[in-house]
Amino acid sequence: MTKALSIAAMNLRRLFRDRTGAFFVLVFPFLIIVALGATFGQDVTPKLGVVAGSGPLAGDFAARLEAVEGLEVVGYDDVEALRDDVEHGSLEGGAIVGPGFDEAIATGKVAPIAYLARPGSAGPELRLTVAAVVDGQAVAITAARVAVHESTAGSFDEGLARARAAQDLVPAVEVTVRAAGSGDEVEYGFDAGAAQELVLFVFLTSLSASAMLIESRRLGVSRRMLASPTSVRTVLVGEGLGRYAIALFQGVLILAGTSLIFGVGWGNLWTSLTIVTLFAATATGAALLMGSVLSNEQQAGSLGVFVGLAFAALGGAMVPLEIFPPMMARVAHLTPHAWAIEALNETMATGAGPSAVATELGVLAAYAAGLLAVATLLFRRTLTERS
Repeated sequence: MTKALSIAAMNLRRLFRDRTGAFFVLVFPFLIIVALGATFGQDVTPKLGVVAGSGPLAGDFAARLEAVEGLEVVGYDDVEALRDDVEHGSLEGGAIVGPGFDEAIATGKVAPIAYLARPGSAGPELRLTVAAVVDGQAVAITAARVAVHESTAGSFDEGLARARAAQDLVPAVEVTVRAAGSGDEVEYGFDAGAAQELVLFVFLTSLSASAMLIESRRLGVSRRMLASPTSVRTVLVGEGLGRYAIALFQGVLILAGTSLIFGVGWGNLWTSLTIVTLFAATATGAALLMGSVLSNEQQAGSLGVFVGLAFAALGGAMVPLEIFPPMMARVAHLTPHAWAIEALNETMATGAGPSAVATELGVLAAYAAGLLAVATLLFRRTLTERS
């Protein structure tokens, strides 16, 4: 076992002697997470354009919108100007109080309010806030009518003022719109994309590191190890531990670094560590498999990047799984990436323990066992045939 550990340690030293490899392990993942967190992870204050028109009830509607916390209301006089700003993305949404708003309410008709939003923005979510304000005003108007009918108020305006004063005792709705999300419990910042980047880089770095396995074979290092009192099994275990040490180091580094530097919340620590441990074993199996079937380092370097990025894109490490069409979501779960990302997102969102993501952990364990078994057989044959 000592020899196997020495072989694994040698692989780690070789990785960090390569400045390019060390950069992609130690620095590059954090640069990507910083970029994602700064671009997509920060809370934003949504802007809502309002054409209020004339009349006290229309003005009351606009005032209610302005009282909503976390919402910036921009007044417009021209409907076309409001529409253009929504279309160009300057506003998340627009509310248009149609002419005759007060008259419609006075006669018991449907009050004309139009809402504009651009697809793919925060506008559809903001529509719910506008609808809540409409409902709040409707409650006040209904209370004012009841007060007049029961003769508890001298006029409708007085009844409306009393109803509005009573509603003011209730805290206003607070609106927070985030650019990305996969669970209401998560406070997004640098958390956005951290799980995806961890999975991407652990797998990608492992596949790229398979070039060292081919280099050892090409330079005769494996042959010289077998010529010494070292069994094939020891070489297999040592090289496997070397690949695993690289993958596990990458995963734990991202876990610890993002938590300490950026405050990323990884949920239940044991769950996250178990996921990283199993996914690192899966990446190790894939790296051994690639190192066994390819003949030179150039093939491993280029094909490793291609396969790593392709699996990352397919498995949801580049685009969130939540926006995948149903068919593509099923295809994504043919990769271990999708299972690892779902498990990490679950524990980040809810603090789920290992038992809560047992299905995902079981699938990752099956992937790891299968890939390691096939890779070990191929690597053994490669060592005995070429050494």
